[in-house]
Amino acid sequence: MSQYSIPCALYRGGTSRGLFFNKRDLPEDTESYQKIFMTGIDAYNPSQINGLGSGTSHTSKVCVISDSSVEGADVDYTFYQIGIGEEIVDSKGTCGNLMAAVGAFAVDEGYIAVPPTASHVEVSVFNTNISSMLQINVPVVNGKAKVTGDYYMPGLNNTGAKFSVNILAPGGGKTGKTLPLGLTYSVATTNKTYDVSFLDVVNPFVFVSAHDLGIKGIELNSELSINDPLLKELDEIRVKMAVAAGMSKTEDEARQTPSIPKIAIVTEPQDYVTSTGKLIKAEDVDIAAKMLSMGKFHRTFAGSGLYCIAAATLLPGTLPNRYAKAKETGKEHIIRIGQPEGVTAVRAALTLGNEDVSYVGLDRTARRIMKGDLYIPE
Repeated sequence: MSQYSIPCALYRGGTSRGLFFNKRDLPEDTESYQKIFMTGIDAYNPSQINGLGSGTSHTSKVCVISDSSVEGADVDYTFYQIGIGEEIVDSKGTCGNLMAAVGAFAVDEGYIAVPPTASHVEVSVFNTNISSMLQINVPVVNGKAKVTGDYYMPGLNNTGAKFSVNILAPGGGKTGKTLPLGLTYSVATTNKTYDVSFLDVVNPFVFVSAHDLGIKGIELNSELSINDPLLKELDEIRVKMAVAAGMSKTEDEARQTPSIPKIAIVTEPQDYVTSTGKLIKAEDVDIAAKMLSMGKFHRTFAGSGLYCIAAATLLPGTLPNRYAKAKETGKEHIIRIGQPEGVTAVRAALTLGNEDVSYVGLDRTARRIMKGDLYIPE
């Protein structure tokens, strides 16, 4: 069997990794480019041994970049979540972590003119998945995205150059509203009824109380991952909320789209131990949380989820707001989110009148890992 090749790059952005393509290098028909994505990552095998994925949701990702179709943006960015052992190419959501890598790719591939003496450049990106504008401050050296630096982010042991990402007017990208079901919503599973919050900020998320699930919410992922009744309960909540929010017509349809909406567990600040054995004190976080992605507990926390939960803590009456340390409204806040591998600080601000989300922001590191030709069997 012969193979053909296509230009491709592999980038890490935050705690995610994905394949990056220039749109001009891809075929126009959907079936052909989806085959490239699924083969490149290897959606067909759970281990993803036959591609560049690693059998995890945060490494089964594809980004496509092109000249922008929107006034005021430098590039367009479209994200695809690829299945693990399933032939899935899902563009309904976005990836917050890889947004930093989008900025790096735009610089490295020459979409942005970099002045010879510049140390940073601003990249304006239109994220087609959520119809939102991103502002990415990219550190540069010698005309390319800078990699080395002293910025540390949880989830990596080494430091890097700091990329600052802001998402403007991030609410309602998929449903049309930041709170399509109100501040809270009652959802009944086979076992019980839960009061949850559904927010559509960057990606749609369902937030459920750890206490309502009968857990503390600070347990190690390794412990929760073998709790099959918990996983089934969370999936049932997620599926029912997808239908309630109008994202899926039926529960069966919702099960076919495991990447969106996502679901997260929230609880009040409390002392906990990270997956690497580090003690986090309650006074160092504003809220503690865990999330599931593609049916499994996320090793850290998706960037889109960090944005969403930070915004939720500022909206009075939501479940995250009830658990978070009190925050005055009306200006930018730094929300410290306790997640499985440490504490992540997220910027968030509300609009005048505190009725919606003005912007959310996050600092990440990113780097190009490789660039070359990806081979696809004929």
